[in-house]
Amino acid sequence: MNLIQAIILGAIQGLTEFVPISSTGHLLLARQLLGMRQEMHSAFVFDLLIQMGTWVAVVLFYRHDLISIGVDMLKSFRRQPAPQARLGWLLVVATIPAVIVGWLAKDSMTGYVSGLGATGLFLLANAGFLVIAELLGSRKREITDLNHGEALWIGVFQASALLPAISRSAATLSGAMLRNLTRRQAARFAFLMAVPILPAAAVVGLLDLGRLPQANDLILPLIVGFLASAIIGYLSIRWLLNYLSNRSLYPFAIYCAAVGIIAIVLN
Repeated sequence: MNLIQAIILGAIQGLTEFVPISSTGHLLLARQLLGMRQEMHSAFVFDLLIQMGTWVAVVLFYRHDLISIGVDMLKSFRRQPAPQARLGWLLVVATIPAVIVGWLAKDSMTGYVSGLGATGLFLLANAGFLVIAELLGSRKREITDLNHGEALWIGVFQASALLPAISRSAATLSGAMLRNLTRRQAARFAFLMAVPILPAAAVVGLLDLGRLPQANDLILPLIVGFLASAIIGYLSIRWLLNYLSNRSLYPFAIYCAAVGIIAIVLN
């Protein structure tokens, strides 16, 4: 992998982690288009680690919220007024399903899919998530209206994104909108849910990186891909939140369906 390819893959990761069109699927498609012959396990490790760039992006974007949530969660243990603590505990509850599923299936799920046909099918599944959310969600509620059971429901949707090429953003956005959150509030909750879960995936990537026979060759591409992912990820969060203020998810569903069909046909 050369540095130009690493920048391209990092930029794709930064854009598609939050825009609901599947980062894993688009990274695989990019490798196909670029003619990259990266060994599957190396590709899996690379993708997991540049994902931390998007983690940095979301932490920077929501840094003030995250500090308030953390401080209020600590205050809640001392029974002090803590208005943001409830949101923090909702995020904890929403993380539980992905942690459980990821732990139980850690030896059988690589999080990576090979082949255009399988990628196309999962992109169609992403399109289905988004269409169902738009059709069935009433879009009247705020995050503060959620209860812990509903947070767990959204967490189950996040756990489904452990399947290869299922978009975490599409799944969590859909789960939140099916609990009738507005699009922008659903996106905010989905993005905040990335804060506890993405580092867990990175730990897996770091452990696997040490086992790769040519791990040193990946270090510089990883740094470059990480930086590209962080910059584009930050910009994509800002853009998507503005977009969802008054627009629907249908364009993303149409895009996923179109690319999915093309991938299946070209398989």
